[in-house]
Formats: sequence, C-alpha cells, structure tokens
Amino acid sequence: MASKPGILSDWPWQSMGNFKYGLLVPGAIYSTYSFITCKAENERNLFMFLIFPFLVFRLVHYQLWISYSRYRTAKGKNRIVDKSIDFDQVDRERSWDDQIILNGLLFYGAGIVLKDQFNMPFFKADGTLIILLLHWGPAEFLYYWLHRALHHHYFYARYHSHHHSSIVTEPNTSFVHPFAEVLSYYGLLLIPTLTSVYIGKANIVGVFTYVTVIDFLNNMGHCNFEFIPKWAFTIFPPLKYIVYTPSFHSLHHTQFRTNYTLFCPLYDYIYGTVDKSTDTVYETALKREAESPDVVHLTHLTTPDSIYHLPLGFPSLSSKPQTSKWYLLFMWPVTLWSVLLTWIFGHAFISERNTFKKLKLQAWVVPKYNMQYFSKWQRETISKLIREAIEDADKKGAKVLSLGLLNQREEFSGNVELYIKKNPHLKIKVVDGSSLAAAIVLNSIPKETTQVLLRGRISKDACILVQALCQKGIKVLTLQEDEYKKLLKYDNKLESNLVLPKRYDVKVWLVGDGLTEKEQSQAPKGTLFIPFSIFPPKKVRKDCYYHTTPAMEAPKSLENMHSCEDWLPRRVMSASRVAGIIHASEGWDVNECGGTIFSIDKVWEASLENGFRPLSTSA
Repeated sequence: MASKPGILSDWPWQSMGNFKYGLLVPGAIYSTYSFITCKAENERNLFMFLIFPFLVFRLVHYQLWISYSRYRTAKGKNRIVDKSIDFDQVDRERSWDDQIILNGLLFYGAGIVLKDQFNMPFFKADGTLIILLLHWGPAEFLYYWLHRALHHHYFYARYHSHHHSSIVTEPNTSFVHPFAEVLSYYGLLLIPTLTSVYIGKANIVGVFTYVTVIDFLNNMGHCNFEFIPKWAFTIFPPLKYIVYTPSFHSLHHTQFRTNYTLFCPLYDYIYGTVDKSTDTVYETALKREAESPDVVHLTHLTTPDSIYHLPLGFPSLSSKPQTSKWYLLFMWPVTLWSVLLTWIFGHAFISERNTFKKLKLQAWVVPKYNMQYFSKWQRETISKLIREAIEDADKKGAKVLSLGLLNQREEFSGNVELYIKKNPHLKIKVVDGSSLAAAIVLNSIPKETTQVLLRGRISKDACILVQALCQKGIKVLTLQEDEYKKLLKYDNKLESNLVLPKRYDVKVWLVGDGLTEKEQSQAPKGTLFIPFSIFPPKKVRKDCYYHTTPAMEAPKSLENMHSCEDWLPRRVMSASRVAGIIHASEGWDVNECGGTIFSIDKVWEASLENGFRPLSTSA
C-alpha cells in the first residue's frame, strides 16, 4: 500500500479473493451464447468470443515469466539486483492479476456498447502496424510525462510508492499499482486501440498482439535478469532508443529518479533522465556467471499438485504452507502432463536461493513424487538422481548437501553413505539431519516428563531419539514386541528404560510415519503428539495438541525467504535443511547419512548460537 493512500487506491473487488474471476463470467457467457446462436455469419462477433481465451492466455503468459524469472535469478546467471524478496512483497504483489480482470471487463463492456465497431475482422496488416506505431509515438510520450508526474511527492506518496515498495522486481511486480493509477495507464494504452477502431483499421490480431507485446515487455523489464544480447545493439544501434532492457528499468526501481520510460528509452535520452550507470549495469549483468552454492538442500515433489507450491510455481501458493486447493482440480491437464514428464525425464533442478551470513544456499528438487519414492522399481532411478545431484553440487563447489523429505529414508540415505565411501575424491559432505531432528524432538518434550509413548515406524531418527531419552532416564513405552526387540537390537543398554505396556494412558506421544487414526483415538484427552516423522500426522483429535515435524524458525540473517517449505509455516525450515546450514557454517568436515550419527548436543547448541529457534506447540 502507498505511504498515504489516495482516493481509488483499492481495487473494487479487493474483498472478493479468487471469486473476483466470477466478474468475467457474465461477459464470457453472453459472448459465447451470442456467437453460437447468431445465424448471420457477418454478425458473429469473433472478437467478443475470443476475449476469455485471450485472458487465459495472458494469465499463462505472466505465469511462465514468473516461473522462468525465479528459476533464472535462483541460478544467478545474469542476475541484476542481489537484494532479497520477502513475504511482505509476495503478499503485496498477490493482486498482479487484477489488471487482467479489468482488461476483460473493458473489452466486454466495449464490445457490448460499441457492438458494430468492435465486430472487427480477424487480421489487417496495416491496422496492426498502426496500433504499434501509435504506441511508440503518442502513448509512450504521454506515459513518460505521466510517470514523471507520479514521482512528484504528492502523487508518489498517495499512489506510485506502492509499486516502488519492490526494490527487487519480479514479473508480477509489473502491474501492481493502485486502482486509480492503473486506470490512468489504461487511458493511455487504449489510445492506439480506440484510434484504430475510429479509423476502421482495428483487427483482432492487431489488438491482441498489442496487449501481448505490452505484457512481454512489462514482464521483461521486471524479470531481474539480463538477456538482451550486446550484438543486437551492435547490428542495429538505434535499438537502444526503441526498446529498453531489463537492467534499464531495474535502475528505475533502485535509483527512482531516472529511466522513466515505459518501453521506449528515446524520451529519457531526449529529456536527460537516463541513469549514468545504465550501460555499466547492463554489461555487468550480461557478464555475470551462475552462482556456486555453499549449501544445497535436496528435496523432491510430494503430491501431484505440489509443483504449483514450489517457489517456481504460483507465488500465492508457495508463500503459504502447502494445503490442497479445490481450484487446482481445473489444472488437471497440466498436473497430469507434469507427472508423466517425471516418469520419463529426470534431473534435479534449482527452485530457490537464500543467503545466510556469507553462505550461499540453494534448494534443488528431484522431479519425483512420494508415490514414486515408495515404489520399489523406482528406487534405483531415484538413487541415481540423488547421486547425480551430489556429483553436480560437488563440481559447483558446494560444501554440504542436506537430504530432505524421503531422500533421508534409510534405503536412500544408506545408498548415499556407500556411494561416498566408494568415491573418496568427493569433497562435499552429505547430511540427513537425523541428530538435529532428534535434538528438536527432545527439546520439545515438557521438562517434567518422566515417560513417553513411541508410535509409528521405527526409523533411524526413532532409534537415536530413544537412545537419547533412555540415557536421560526417561522411560520409553512401545506397544509392539517387534518394535521393542528392534530398539534393543540397536542398543541393548536401553532395556532398563524401554517398557512394553498394555495401556495408552501416557500423555506425551512421540510419533513416526504410520501413526493410525485408531491409535490417536485411544490417546487420553490433552495428549501432546510430537512427530519425529518426515510427514506430519493427520490431526484427528481436537482435544489434543500437535507439534510440527522437526523444524526450527530461521533467524533474520537468513535472507530471500519468500516461500514456505512444504507444510511448514513462514520462515520455518525442516531439521535436515537447518542441519546442512549449520554444518557448513561451523565448518564440520563430517558426513551424517546412512548409519552415521552426529552429536545431538553439539548440533543443537550450534543451531541456537546461529540464531535458529525452536517452535511452540499448536493446539
């Protein structure tokens, strides 16, 4: 929001949430019905009929830019500005699609009111050229002076400061403005379209091409990576006055009082408002190589729709803990296609970058889903992908790679341990975070606790946890004899504090994967469920308390956090991810995977010293 919001700052449908798309339904129904039922071929309004598909195309166009921009800036190659994006910016830019809805309403309104004028032919070459020339002439000139006026302190404080709250831009930054400001832009951008209508040269291809060109250049100017090659300006020198570059507009967001142009820098050159560092910033960004990470966190896709929750997916979803959304059902063709691709194509890809002190952090995603991780015939394929990711990270100079989600299960973590032993030339260290996960669970147990009940699959984390509890004199109750024997096999010294009870009357439960609803129903009222599992248990009891899976809140020194890690809250990281950061920060030259265990106390103390904090219990 602007520092002193002016009149008409809020969008009319601001309170409607995603239901704002319903505003387009009457126009879409009217145009479709009219097109289908109209018997006279020359009276059918193809322009009106194509408005809705075109709006969908615009949404897809924007989303492709958002995803690709985040991918490129995460890699670091040709990145322009290094500063961080935070959750406040993502929330502020959640309304980037409002202008597409406004565009649809204006098109439908014009098509109904000016029915004959907007029943235009499909294509006219001269009409398309006229629209584009009218933009680069009067529309660009008027926009330049409107933009300068918006930087006057009166209008800037009431309107334009909202857009400039984003120093580091993304494609969705491009049209995030107060309502009144967007109306003024549309007034200028409608000049070429309405003029072409008035002189009888309007055509569907011309109008839709014009809007698409505006979208493309707008997204390009806010993408935060440079890609316009230098040879383009060498071959055709006047190009620098006709079309801007991403770095040209990026300077406007960092310097504020220069580079006012919309897309055509000519007017900045004429009126002397070109930033002096324009050429330097452009050349520096072009020469910039991809970033070498210090720490890589290797995670994977979970459910079929988890691809939309990645940082490369929908910002409105990735900035919140992952939950299923009903409207993603309409994305099933894309979802199905992405699932099929993971079966035939595979290589870990970067999805996010962060910084912690002097460390450069990256999150990589193995393109496999939970269902594939649990499939025996996919096990070798996934193990190969993990090995390739380790090799790739080692070549890039990473110090530590942490295994996230199911990558840390025994069958994969154990294979990694064997692989490292067979390849002593690898300098990178691999961490599964099991010791920190155990530390987090131990420190989540109320201090007065004398006994706990262990439920769920007996994993490496469970064994480490039980061993630590028994050493502290806390009795661990397990209900299954096979689980009891498995724990004793891990450490036969546990017998004095390991108990086989027959009742569920313990109020502190340590739960792993596989906890059933029936078992939860047998817990006494007020029970505290503390997971050591990879995935959170389903919450079925309203009269009990549920802790999150092993995780810690990140300190403020961990920057560029604008996405949630799976189901975790904002600025919260899983134990394995935190462990990788701590191992790199402390310079520990050890692996922790397979059967290897690190010091629980040492990693816990180091985590606290580095500013990470434990989470409280939620009801």
